[in-house]
Amino acid sequence: MKIYIDADACPHLVKKHLLRTADRKKIQVIQVANQYIKPVNSQYVSSILVGQGADVADMKIVELLEEGDLVITADIPLADLCVKKSAYALNPRGELYTEANIRQRLSVRDFMADLRQMGVETGGPPPFSQRDAELFANALDRFLTKHAK
Repeated sequence: MKIYIDADACPHLVKKHLLRTADRKKIQVIQVANQYIKPVNSQYVSSILVGQGADVADMKIVELLEEGDLVITADIPLADLCVKKSAYALNPRGELYTEANIRQRLSVRDFMADLRQMGVETGGPPPFSQRDAELFANALDRFLTKHAK
């Protein structure tokens, strides 16, 4: 299993935890972004810099993704593509996207986008907090306990 990070929008606390986890669990972690990624001194962590453009990093992740891999992303359409490839997707707040919940998440996302297009101010998610980072770390540890070989 490999872990891919949709790195452009991933919170720093989440990346930091993933980089520590890579060395501790000896799992390959690949950061994919279209912006500069600071190099990490670890044999288990690598980075891929892709070109600019909407969804370029997402499509690179999907291209490289294999069954059973894990993707860290808050991007629901990317999570959907991961689930369709028999991989896993975990958001930075600790929610695991599955076949059972991804359709609902996509529907809510699309509904909110429609409201915004009509001029309705929907707000956004609350700021990422230390509690969110803890929820992520716990969810990742549970996932790895269950799925890592």
